[in-house]
Amino acid sequence: MGIIALVIFVSVLVFWSVKLKRNLGEAALIGFLAIVPLGGLNAPALFMQGIGFASTFSVLYAAIAFVFMAYVIDKFGIVERLLAILNSLVGRLPGAPAIMDAVGSSVMGTLSGGDSGNTAATGSITGPWMLRNKWNKEIAATVLVGNGGMASALPPTSSMFIILGFAPVAAAITTGEFFIALLIAGAYQFMHRLIMIGYFVKKQNIKAFPAESLNPLSVSLKDGWTSILIYLGAIVPLVLTIGPLADFIESVPSLGEEALDSIDIVIWIPTLMIAIAFLLGRKFVPTSISGLFEFIRKSIPRFTVIGALIFFAVASSEVLTALGLSDNIAQLMGAVDTPKWLTLLIIGIGVTAIAGPLTSTGTLTAVGLVSYEILAASGFSPLVSAVVVMTFASTSAQMPPASGSIYIASGIVGARPEKTFVMLIFYYACPVILIGWLIGMGILPI
Repeated sequence: MGIIALVIFVSVLVFWSVKLKRNLGEAALIGFLAIVPLGGLNAPALFMQGIGFASTFSVLYAAIAFVFMAYVIDKFGIVERLLAILNSLVGRLPGAPAIMDAVGSSVMGTLSGGDSGNTAATGSITGPWMLRNKWNKEIAATVLVGNGGMASALPPTSSMFIILGFAPVAAAITTGEFFIALLIAGAYQFMHRLIMIGYFVKKQNIKAFPAESLNPLSVSLKDGWTSILIYLGAIVPLVLTIGPLADFIESVPSLGEEALDSIDIVIWIPTLMIAIAFLLGRKFVPTSISGLFEFIRKSIPRFTVIGALIFFAVASSEVLTALGLSDNIAQLMGAVDTPKWLTLLIIGIGVTAIAGPLTSTGTLTAVGLVSYEILAASGFSPLVSAVVVMTFASTSAQMPPASGSIYIASGIVGARPEKTFVMLIFYYACPVILIGWLIGMGILPI
């Protein structure tokens, strides 16, 4: 019954979002309502079990909080100051605009968590700069899209929260170890982006900008060094819960393991980042109650879809688990008995193909749980299974023809979108599948 429920859920999600072109939040709700009746007489109990699980899961708060944080740092000008520092750091290298875009997309991606928004925010600055640096328009658009996809590869991101929302994942791995593993996996993708930039720079014979046309690092740091403090919101909870300091706290009798367990980094990272953002942008904070209310009201459309999507994805995962999906997958994999390397490759290609018409979050909502279950049943560790599934889903930005990032980047630099399709698949999507496969096989350690 679990596999039947999964097929129904995925079908509803794809039909509602791709064919009817409705938003993914609605699709997840309809999918959830479609699978609950499969519980028969237990359907009402399953409904309440799914809703109850999602309502009390910290991931939901974190996902909404990160979207609000992205809104805050944009409105308070923190993004612009960070990009100015990056400009001073890499501006003197050949292909500097593309390098800045890769670094900026990675830095901003950890804050925004959205491929299209990431591509637009960073690309709006680096795209015109690449044209002045004599980049081919289609290649420039391809690089912008490839770099924008880092938003789905690096934590913290919406994709991470969806994976953590799956009941089997939440029971098997901790948030901290998943966060660190994703940072390492994301670093492999970042290295791939730099390799591609180097290749395109050499292919087009791109030269460096004159040093006198750039602001010195001392100037950009003087103007915007405080913007870097936003990352303390992620560093502090991680340092407190992982590593030597965590071991020391655990050894203190008055604190111990109980104190560490009380620190949920999924809650504290976005909370601290929002608090720091308000401190850094205090000059822009509305001073009246009505002004503050209006500021918050304008942010609401940004997280209504992602909030509904994650809520009903988490609720659906609980229902699928209750309907026996884990046992069904284990029995299926035992009957098929394919080698691990082939199973991993098939999952990678399958997830990437689905990521074409859907976003990374939509892909993980549709097939993230079953992909994780298949890999776990095939003998991969829970942590590796979760990381590679998210790595495969991060190809959504680079998969034509439905990726919004492609059209955003093409619009920024005036490229023809269809001319980027082959390059995106060959230079970006396929290498990311390979990176995920190498991580799964243990060749690239995490």
